[in-house]
Amino acid sequence: MSVQPVEVAYTAVATAENGRDGRVATDDGKLEVTVNPPREMGGSGAGTNPEQLFAAGYSACFQSALGVVARREKADVSGSTVTARVGLGKTPDGGFGLTVEISTHIPNVTADAARDLVEKAHQVCPYSRATRGNIEVSLAVH
Repeated sequence: MSVQPVEVAYTAVATAENGRDGRVATDDGKLEVTVNPPREMGGSGAGTNPEQLFAAGYSACFQSALGVVARREKADVSGSTVTARVGLGKTPDGGFGLTVEISTHIPNVTADAARDLVEKAHQVCPYSRATRGNIEVSLAVH
């Protein structure tokens, strides 16, 4: 897979201090959060964590991609939801890796139409494109 050039329209900037046990803030001041490792990984769990932030971004982006596809297909995705579950765990080589499950609920279309829309959104979503071939991403329609 070759890297496609991108004509950048917007650049988000965030700075972390003290990694997973510190603080993250955007340069425009709109986001400032304390980050801590989750309890399941020996942390305090007091703040959010990078996987939660990634899940929030991925679910919002995927929902927007679903809207783009729905407009093209003239499908009604009003009332739909997208939930991203980001898993973090050890890889066989001793490092760490991510998994993602995208769960969608699209009440105003048939199950077959929903699956088709979700597959097409997965092709359009920038997060899906960025992770394709790098991490396991599964899609579910409920």
